[in-house]
Amino acid sequence: MFGFECCCGDKDGEFYPLLPEETKPFCLPSPLPQWPEGQGFATGRISLGELEVAIVKDFEFIASYTPKKSKTGVTFYKPVSIPEGFFTFGYHCQLTDKQLRGHVIVARDTQNTAVTDAEFPPLKSPLGYDLIWSSNSVYVWKPTPPDGYRALGFVVTIDEDEPDLEEVRCVRDDLTEDCLIDDVILGSSSNLRVWNTKAIKTGMFCKGVTVGTFFCSTDSVNNDDINICCLRNMDPKLEGMPNLDQVKALIDHYGPTVYFHPDELYLPSSVPWFFENGALLFKKGKSDGRSIDSRGSNLPQGGKNDGEFWLDLPEDENDDSFVKNGNLESAELYVHVKPALGGTFTDIAMWIFCPFNGPVTFTIELLNLNIEMNKVGEHVGDWEHYTLRISNFDGELGSVYFSEHSGGEWVDASELEFIEGNKPTVYSSKCGHASFPNAGTYIQGSTKLGIGVKNDVDKSDRFIDSSKKYQIIAAEYLGGVVEEPDWLQYMREWGPTVLYDGRSELEKIIRHLPFFIRLTVETLIDFFPMELYGEEGPTGPKEKDNWYGDERC
Repeated sequence: MFGFECCCGDKDGEFYPLLPEETKPFCLPSPLPQWPEGQGFATGRISLGELEVAIVKDFEFIASYTPKKSKTGVTFYKPVSIPEGFFTFGYHCQLTDKQLRGHVIVARDTQNTAVTDAEFPPLKSPLGYDLIWSSNSVYVWKPTPPDGYRALGFVVTIDEDEPDLEEVRCVRDDLTEDCLIDDVILGSSSNLRVWNTKAIKTGMFCKGVTVGTFFCSTDSVNNDDINICCLRNMDPKLEGMPNLDQVKALIDHYGPTVYFHPDELYLPSSVPWFFENGALLFKKGKSDGRSIDSRGSNLPQGGKNDGEFWLDLPEDENDDSFVKNGNLESAELYVHVKPALGGTFTDIAMWIFCPFNGPVTFTIELLNLNIEMNKVGEHVGDWEHYTLRISNFDGELGSVYFSEHSGGEWVDASELEFIEGNKPTVYSSKCGHASFPNAGTYIQGSTKLGIGVKNDVDKSDRFIDSSKKYQIIAAEYLGGVVEEPDWLQYMREWGPTVLYDGRSELEKIIRHLPFFIRLTVETLIDFFPMELYGEEGPTGPKEKDNWYGDERC
């Protein structure tokens, strides 16, 4: 079913039947609290319709494999402590040098399943196994599903005996969704290649539920050539999602502290403060701006970003400078709560507003050269965010997404910096307000060469505790429980369109560089952020792709 029919061996790798010492799984710094009562959140079980699923985090070590001349390899784990009556779909795999961190989803038929044909229950044992790959004493097997069913994972043994048919279950085809290979676990250094997987369609309304197993191949593959899948949530009620009291408890427990750089000039403010201190609404074809009430109720509502309206700073120069600097005392995080991974996780996206985004700094570390560009990168109305992804099985924080200008990255909870209990730290970059997990300098361009746009982040006495200063502005799945503010329905631009001649500024700099650096910078220039060349006025949270979709990495 995965598209590979033959076994390929590898005699050059190293096999470890035993770990030198027990690998301890990652735990959050503090115990989880008792969450407020609700329907299905943090009960350990989630209904997907014909299937009920649970999460397993206990694993038994099976084997480790390290390709020859590689610094690290992979370790295979068998899920254990499976609840009675539940079945797994496959094993877990991760890098050997990483702290044990993962989960697999297990499932059983729901008690009220109405199956019209007893021959096609939701789960069935495989017909057998195909040996996909082996090396010395490690064997990777693919379950062979019955007709009308699909396999969701692989099984690993340390001998050549085929695994027991009761080891895993296959899932009826209509209860699955197609997947893609995602992050590489083991790459091209071996003829065994291993990936994590994710659903093809992700976002607030998507139903794919990844089960925590891995995909492997003996060849380089692309997503057009493979046939892998995950579960599909067939229950429209999304009973595992938290209610409003539980959401507030999650924010209270996990809300990060956001630190601004000691030299930050352009701090955040609340949206009402921005309006009350002279922000103006402009309409295409008219030269005069109109003042905005504190709620934004006189802004154009709904529609789409058609370029007809935009916001700008006060016209008085003194007021302009005052508003640019923001007002940290009024600032708060604006929270959007939404289902993720088919309703088995909750995403808490926390948005922060800054009236102004400062200029970028260009760096060449080899020459210890830092050049603050003139006005390149400046714009009015900067919206940035980070997102907490929380398991609906038990309320545990899984990872945090850090938005970084035109992209971002998910960072596992095991790699976060915590400041108080289970509250992560978020660092906001100087002038640009991109978010990062640790203090330091981050370069957009070539990190290896140390050439590009510089993002400096550090702690200071200027910060926001988002567990205390926040406003929940949207949670569509709660069906109208949360009233969305008027300004959220403004779909146009929060600042005027800005055009820069950043390339010309860079070319002037390049002419004064040593020849060997000059060629490198010229090659990299097209990979620098779009802020170097100008941009349309930024739009608000509801116009961003990740409002309804998944985060962009």
